[in-house]
Amino acid sequence: MIDLHTHSIFSDGELIPSELVQRARTKGYRAIAITDHGDESNIDFIIPRVVHICSKLTKVYGMPILGGIEITHVPPEMIDSLVGQARRLGAQIILVHGETLVEPVPVGTNRAAIEAGVHILAHPGLITEEEVALAAQRGVFLEISTRKGHCLANGHVVRLAKLYGASLILNTDAHAPEDLITCEEAVKIAQGAGLSTEEVLGLLKKGEELAEKLMAGEKAP
Repeated sequence: MIDLHTHSIFSDGELIPSELVQRARTKGYRAIAITDHGDESNIDFIIPRVVHICSKLTKVYGMPILGGIEITHVPPEMIDSLVGQARRLGAQIILVHGETLVEPVPVGTNRAAIEAGVHILAHPGLITEEEVALAAQRGVFLEISTRKGHCLANGHVVRLAKLYGASLILNTDAHAPEDLITCEEAVKIAQGAGLSTEEVLGLLKKGEELAEKLMAGEKAP
């Protein structure tokens, strides 16, 4: 299981990073990212601390453990500058909280995130065809979410990603221990969104490759 979208006590998660990683390891995870919610008020607090502990744990466990941020509920006009700030602060992975069906995310967030070149657009909800095509061009991964509510538009995201050749990634958006899942559960969720078994395995492989590239400090495709 590769999971590049989770939360710790540095935002609204329940676990400290060390326990989050340990619980993920017992589920069979091969890579994980801690991407707490951030905006202008706390991004400089979260990133250095999360990156530091993730670096320590990576050395101990010998698996990719990435420290990053999920830019959340900010005006679209602020996203590009915040993405730049996150990079300067050393974030290994940058997500933006997409226009999900179940939260009042500002309209225009999906497009602003894609244009800013984030690694992953999280649970992008009713993303438009034009935005999916742009994500494919920019190499931005679109998330299939296992989280309650956010998963409602998985089928829509999968359909358009297939149509325009955009890259997909499956993440849990875990906030609590019970949100972490096994690889077998991940496969079933992805299949339920309209992917074949072969496509699911390819999706998981691409997620692993993305984690390895980001650990090496390479720019994602």
